[in-house]
Amino acid sequence: MNSKILSTLTMGAVLLAQPMWVIASEPGFRSLFNGTDLTGWEGNPKLWSVKDGVITGQTTKENPAKGNTFLIWTNGTVADFELRCSFKLVPGDAAGFANSGIQYRSKVVDPANWVVGGYQADMEAGKTYTGILYEERFRGIMAARGEKVVWDKDDKKQVVGSVGDAAAIEALIKKGDWNDYVIIAKGNHLQQFVNGEQTIDVTDECEAKRAMSGVLALQLHAGSPMMVQFKDIRIKDL
Repeated sequence: MNSKILSTLTMGAVLLAQPMWVIASEPGFRSLFNGTDLTGWEGNPKLWSVKDGVITGQTTKENPAKGNTFLIWTNGTVADFELRCSFKLVPGDAAGFANSGIQYRSKVVDPANWVVGGYQADMEAGKTYTGILYEERFRGIMAARGEKVVWDKDDKKQVVGSVGDAAAIEALIKKGDWNDYVIIAKGNHLQQFVNGEQTIDVTDECEAKRAMSGVLALQLHAGSPMMVQFKDIRIKDL
């Protein structure tokens, strides 16, 4: 069998193996959420559900999260990829608190309580953290909004430039409404975008601590009552 025919057959097998909800308008992207239920995801069923066709994580005074907990994608791991989605954060009381994030190339550190650690594309109802790169349970804030950063081989943070003004990026974020998030991870280079504006650029040269692959998950933060929602989650392998 010649290589061209073999390649065609192989590609067909790959396409057949993909979920049926492949995004036709975005070549190479496939959806990670079927819009109906949490098939392919695992988390605390008391906190995560599907409401009005979108993934919803919600805490209340009567039903709080005892610690940061996550909805974990169970159909594989991610390495080099581009992920696109929309998110909405709504505080649940007068405290005005709502915080979440998208974990990528991460590790499950407590399976019983759906706890994940690793790279996080952060988001909040406040004015500081949406768009930053946070490393949950490990190095903390790896890049503030607007920073271009290199973490060197000795695990030292070096701010080497800027990708934009933090206040100008913040002004584009729609509070209590839907916003778009894009994450691109290729090798040790990580980029994040909110509503079309780049928010961080990180090169992680610390081989001892960086992650080149791992799980994908959505965060529900402990604290005051809040709700986070996600929709149109799709990914393309790079």
